[in-house]
Amino acid sequence: MDVTVYNMQGQSVGKLTVDEKALGGEINASLIKQAYVRYHSNQRQGSARTKNRHEVEGSTRKIYKQKGTGNARHGDRKANLFKGGGHGHSKKKTREDFRLDMPKKMRRKANRNALLAKLMDNEVKVVDSIAMKEPKTKDFSAFLEAIKVDSSALVALGSDPKQTMNARLSARNIEGISLVHATDINAFNMLNHRYLVITKAELESWLTGPSSQTGKDAKTDPKGAGAAAGTVEKPAKAPKVKAEKPTKPAKTANKAKEAR
Repeated sequence: MDVTVYNMQGQSVGKLTVDEKALGGEINASLIKQAYVRYHSNQRQGSARTKNRHEVEGSTRKIYKQKGTGNARHGDRKANLFKGGGHGHSKKKTREDFRLDMPKKMRRKANRNALLAKLMDNEVKVVDSIAMKEPKTKDFSAFLEAIKVDSSALVALGSDPKQTMNARLSARNIEGISLVHATDINAFNMLNHRYLVITKAELESWLTGPSSQTGKDAKTDPKGAGAAAGTVEKPAKAPKVKAEKPTKPAKTANKAKEAR
């Protein structure tokens, strides 16, 4: 698949060849959905709390005597059927209760497959570079208009803060534009935007980087941050030494008695 490379003025300056088989060959909708649901669920803060009758502020005095009034038996006013009382089944879940897991290989395949879906729909805008002399929102809007970005877009920038500072300051106030490091592209943020804007160098780096390892080599020969962790040798375990069993004392007392 050949992808057109533009400059910041919207002019075509070359082509980038992307191997479709390396991105999955065909769109796997179920895999992309599973990854999307996972990323979305893991963003939940999980801080919703409600109070039960023991946590509601108020008196614990019994509202009237147990018998003789003709009313139902009650304790204090903090029961769940009274106004201002606690919840009968209060919410106590934490963030971890909403988290979903997914194998690394499946996550990477889903991310690459989502990129394939964007490429097939012509929703990936590859540019030779994103460099701005000064932070100006007007100039960045003109850049997006030149490359025909007329809707929401995910702009992937490099990891060097000095080189991308002007671009970040220029794009942060534009509605519908989200900024992300090129290494943090995933299925969730790609599918939440109509377009993906990325430089040619960053896209090639992402395609050949750790995201390209979707097999056993992800563990045996990892790239990126996992490579340094994989090269650390574990200290050898000290051999276990078996403790010698204590010898039983000789029965000298019984022998002495027999001699008498």
